[in-house]
Amino acid sequence: MQRFLLRLFAAVVLLASLGSAQAQRPPAVTDYVLGPGDVIKITVFQSPELSLDTRIPETGVISYPLLGPVQLGNLTVAAAEKRIADGLLNGKFLKQPQVSILVITQKGSQATVLGFAVRQGRYPLEVTNTKLSDLLALAGGVSPEGSDTLTVVGTRNGQPFRRQVDLKSLFRGGNPADDIVIQHNDVVYIERAPQIYVYGEVQRPGVLRLERGMTVLQALAASGGLTLRGTQRGIRVHRRGADGKVQELTPELQEALQPDDVVFVRESLF
Repeated sequence: MQRFLLRLFAAVVLLASLGSAQAQRPPAVTDYVLGPGDVIKITVFQSPELSLDTRIPETGVISYPLLGPVQLGNLTVAAAEKRIADGLLNGKFLKQPQVSILVITQKGSQATVLGFAVRQGRYPLEVTNTKLSDLLALAGGVSPEGSDTLTVVGTRNGQPFRRQVDLKSLFRGGNPADDIVIQHNDVVYIERAPQIYVYGEVQRPGVLRLERGMTVLQALAASGGLTLRGTQRGIRVHRRGADGKVQELTPELQEALQPDDVVFVRESLF
């Protein structure tokens, strides 16, 4: 009886571990486009003799058992699985072929990083499920002049894809879905950080990076403060409206600034 209970307990532990492993297993990627240099593993259910590990050549054509040359380059994983399954079915080699393709190494897919990155360029997606954060790491991250907001442009399911991502929100516990999976020919564009201009009676007039929620007082502090001749009552903000006209405003010190605002500090008359 004790031996039976021990065997039962071992079986329960084994089933639990298998269930945990399946839960942690990443979902299969079916919309990845295969390209030259990709290393794939082809598996046919209950037909181990048809399993094949191969590398897709520049022509995109592989040699597969029973079928001979098969064009897989420029196909999604799902389409490649269907092409092999259809070949086995039409050739009457199997009645109900179930084909699975696993991308082991991605070499044929590339993505581009443009704009204010440390290293702009085109990067190979060598790992399955390469995420936006991984691609940014390859590009050295965002340059000091870069914005916290970037745009990802590409194609998903044959349709144009465009998404803006807030990096600060992403890396501060925001929506994990914003760390999107990068696909072949995606373009990541990092915009320039918004700027303001401070001149007049400040210690260091010039261009400042506009931080989120930056107030007039914070802009003055970042410019080294007022000179001995400057006065807070002489502060003006020149702001261009949606109609293109420039307005002169008299702001409060705690008022938030907007991109491309021009802050002017006048000289005290007394």
